[in-house]
Amino acid sequence: MHITSSVFINDDESGLHHDFEIWLEKLAPEKPYSQYRHNGYEDNADAHLKRTVMGRETVVAITGGELDFGPWEQIFYGEFDGKRRKRVLIKIIGE
Repeated sequence: MHITSSVFINDDESGLHHDFEIWLEKLAPEKPYSQYRHNGYEDNADAHLKRTVMGRETVVAITGGELDFGPWEQIFYGEFDGKRRKRVLIKIIGE
């Protein structure tokens, strides 16, 4: 529940985790800070942009009391700023 972090589903594979980091840094490089208008107040404009790309929430079906994932899927938390305390909200909706 923070504007510079993300929750998403993908494959838990270290090469892919690395690829995400490199790809996101190419899309929204942290430096130079001066490239972003937002950075007049804080130095985290890149984190806001990265979160926009990766999303803020995910929906997972529960079947038989278990999270209903594909064979490689897992939920991940992406931290793009790290300067503040964060919290996660889990909401279960259904029958």
